[in-house]
Amino acid sequence: MENFGGQPNRIEKNTVIKGDITSEADFRIDGKLEGNVKTSGKVVIGKDGLIKGKVECVNADIEGSFNGELFVSELLSLKTTAKIEGTVNVSKLAVEPGATFNASCSMGKGTSTATHKLQPPKVNEPAKVS
Repeated sequence: MENFGGQPNRIEKNTVIKGDITSEADFRIDGKLEGNVKTSGKVVIGKDGLIKGKVECVNADIEGSFNGELFVSELLSLKTTAKIEGTVNVSKLAVEPGATFNASCSMGKGTSTATHKLQPPKVNEPAKVS
């Protein structure tokens, strides 16, 4: 993992955390996290790791499970054992054969949380004669 803004952080296997995490460094989760993660680094979910919540990061490698909203401004890499459910907004996506990807996905350059808020569907209005 690259070191963007400090020492990498790690949540070990058999550890459960409930709450929100904000960091400028990379994060590796091998345990369970129920909450939100916001980092200007990379998020790695290990094979036994699980995140339920919202994640905002630059890059992400997922081997474990994710359920929620995922915002990745650059590359999301899903390994063979990955299980993804929810909503995904990403610039680039790499999926290995065998990964489970049950999510609605938006792709595009410069993906940010501000541009991907859910909006009500537009209703077609009848044409007006002038």
